Amino acid sequence: MQSTPNYLWSTDDLLGQGATACVYKARSKKSGELVAVKVFNKASYLRPHEVQMREFEMLRKLNHKNIVKLFAVEETGSSKQKVLVMEYCSSGSLLSVLEDPINAFGLAEPEFLVVLQCVVAGMNHLRENGVVHRDIKPGNIMRLVGEDGQSIYKLTDFGAARELEDDEKFVSVYGTEEYLHPDMYERAVLRKPQQKAYGVTVDLWSIGVTFYHAATGSLPFLPFGGPRRNKETMYKITTEKPPGAIAGVQRQENGGIEWSYELPLTCQLSAGLKDQLVPILANILEVDQEKCWGFDQFFAETNDILHRIAVDVFSLQQASSHRIYIHSYNTTSKFLDAVFKQTDVVPHHQEYFFEGHPYELDPNLQAHNFCRTARHSPLILLSCAEQPEDVVGVRYRDPALDFPKFVPKVDVVADCRAAKSAVGAVHQALRIAQELRRCQELEVRGMHWVIGNLRSECLRVLEQRRGVHAVLSGLQLMEGKTRGLVWIGLISAGSGSTQPCQLREVAASHLAQRQLTTTRFGNKLHTQLGRGDGLFSLLGIQDGFLLPSCSYEAVPGGSTLPALKDVAAVKMRLQRVVEELSQCSHSIFDFQGALDGIVSELVQHGQQAHEDKSIQQIECCLEKMQLIYKQFRKARTCPGLGYNEEQIHKLDKVNLGHLARKVLLIFQEECAQKYQEALALHSSRTRKVCEIKKHLKRISNCISGCSVEAGECQDCLQLVGTAGGCAGYRAGRVLALYSEFLALCSGGTGQISAGSCAREGPGSHSAFACSPEPSTPGDGSAVSAGDSLSMGAAQMQELLEQMKSVTCNLQSNNGIIER
Repeated sequence: MQSTPNYLWSTDDLLGQGATACVYKARSKKSGELVAVKVFNKASYLRPHEVQMREFEMLRKLNHKNIVKLFAVEETGSSKQKVLVMEYCSSGSLLSVLEDPINAFGLAEPEFLVVLQCVVAGMNHLRENGVVHRDIKPGNIMRLVGEDGQSIYKLTDFGAARELEDDEKFVSVYGTEEYLHPDMYERAVLRKPQQKAYGVTVDLWSIGVTFYHAATGSLPFLPFGGPRRNKETMYKITTEKPPGAIAGVQRQENGGIEWSYELPLTCQLSAGLKDQLVPILANILEVDQEKCWGFDQFFAETNDILHRIAVDVFSLQQASSHRIYIHSYNTTSKFLDAVFKQTDVVPHHQEYFFEGHPYELDPNLQAHNFCRTARHSPLILLSCAEQPEDVVGVRYRDPALDFPKFVPKVDVVADCRAAKSAVGAVHQALRIAQELRRCQELEVRGMHWVIGNLRSECLRVLEQRRGVHAVLSGLQLMEGKTRGLVWIGLISAGSGSTQPCQLREVAASHLAQRQLTTTRFGNKLHTQLGRGDGLFSLLGIQDGFLLPSCSYEAVPGGSTLPALKDVAAVKMRLQRVVEELSQCSHSIFDFQGALDGIVSELVQHGQQAHEDKSIQQIECCLEKMQLIYKQFRKARTCPGLGYNEEQIHKLDKVNLGHLARKVLLIFQEECAQKYQEALALHSSRTRKVCEIKKHLKRISNCISGCSVEAGECQDCLQLVGTAGGCAGYRAGRVLALYSEFLALCSGGTGQISAGSCAREGPGSHSAFACSPEPSTPGDGSAVSAGDSLSMGAAQMQELLEQMKSVTCNLQSNNGIIER
């Protein structure tokens, strides 16, 4: 045990060890509070006194939540060694987090963003106080867990720190070689003499390497054999890095360098975050200090990321997940453009669903007013393009490529390293399997939402079709009545060219022997109707005489039955619309059947997914492998294994290999293969659904067109009916005149001439008074003419009753039209 006047610790509670000091977990003698004490060794006192005091002064000067706090500076009781009493971070360092096999391929996105935010905030505080750290690395970033369960990262170890403004330089070399700026690496590691001075941007290089390590689980620049074994190649990689590259790896001895310009596929960060992060890494991992970003630009770009909000989107046709990072004040148009960048779905083809319903995005809606999404509750994107995008699915690297090979020889260090790699690969396989499962669930959920919407659309279109059909039924009834109306209108208005012969034949049968003078009758028609010529033509009367011919010629200046032709055209149009609606109904019923079939398939798929236990099997294997890895870590610290321990170690190694192969088999056969089969079925279903959606839209447009056409037909019938209504009124007046004419005809027995017709006086009940002319002696035509006149009168009376009936129908039809 060691102590200072106020703190006590055991040397067994070692937290970390460096070149000049060791850090222990200690307790306050008064309160029992846990603290960290940094105890300097003898080598530290070989440094100049100014350097020794620098760390104390730096920590006293700094005060920020992302920098480890200094509580006191004390001395040990016996040796009088300086002791820094600092804030205790119970969750280790960022390096210990990255050493956990679960993070073998980098941190999860939420945790990485926490690291980014904390490091940027801490570094910003350093620059505000004119301090350069000079030893930024994961081991010098401590972690503790706050009361809300979220990680808090803090910068520590200011032994190499010093005050330095942006325009100042320094020549001393500090730091850890994997994270050193290449210029400092050349001098500190390769021991090459040089007279270069260094600025504050050397911290940016170290930050870039640290961020890459946190994002991927590995260092960005790796020579064959590792950076500690191949230092010359390490220096070559960092100094010859092309612009824009963020990593370089040498996979074979003396081989070429593979440059990377993006983060690897195994990285857990989303494409949306990668797009934001890669340009930052490329510009701070710049060997030329003149080309490297300054801290002002670094802070601006990183804070731009941190101030964005994430919107999760799942592209249904592509079966792929996306995370869109936009500012809270960005509008929908910016969001749609960002989605297009990741999915290639143009903005005007993007349709969204959320929580089972279509989600309309107002063009001026700001992102902070969007619905709250998450990985398991994203916006579902549906492309309405004529040629939907191809299926992409989940992109991943085969975990089998990352499983190590186990050698029979017992080597506790190598075996522990292999076990760590194997457990890390299983963690990655488990994450991929979970992602495949999650995407399948989103596919099924999204399809249910879209199909539910299409079912509602089918019902809406059917209701639309019923409405149009009801209108058509009324129009067909209107068309039949309007046709009768038009005939009467033609009789009264004389606007036709071919009329029934009945009226003319009746008149001709009893007036065939004599010419009928109708001047006064015609004058009255002219006076009361305003148009008598049409009726004269109808009756074959011209210039006061009945024409002998029964031909029907067009009235001069008139068209050939325009009203009747309009009604006939309307009838044909209505028939065509009825046929189209019938076809639409059959198509919609077919669509409903197809959608029901897809839903049945989805339900069956959901049951199969529920019965799938592959993820649980992988988790069970992983748990057993972690126990073996824990045992291997313990064995690594032992100086040597006894016979029994060695035999147990060999069995554990065999079991570890067996479990690793079992995980790979489960992943390949139960996860990856079934996912590909499900993806093919999903592609087929989405094509069907999209086709149904497009056809439904066409049918809806067709029905809308039918509705428009029905409206036009209605307008046409109303126009014809209005004209017919006027004609009906005039027809009634014609009937009154016909009645007088029939009375004339039935009252006489002889032939009628122009001279025998005289106007009645004011008290007369008849419009005309026509006296019969005496018959010529010896002319036998008088009797036959009387019989013919009686027969004609009867037929005229019958026609009169028919015209009255039609007139009543006309009045009824006009009432329907007006309503």
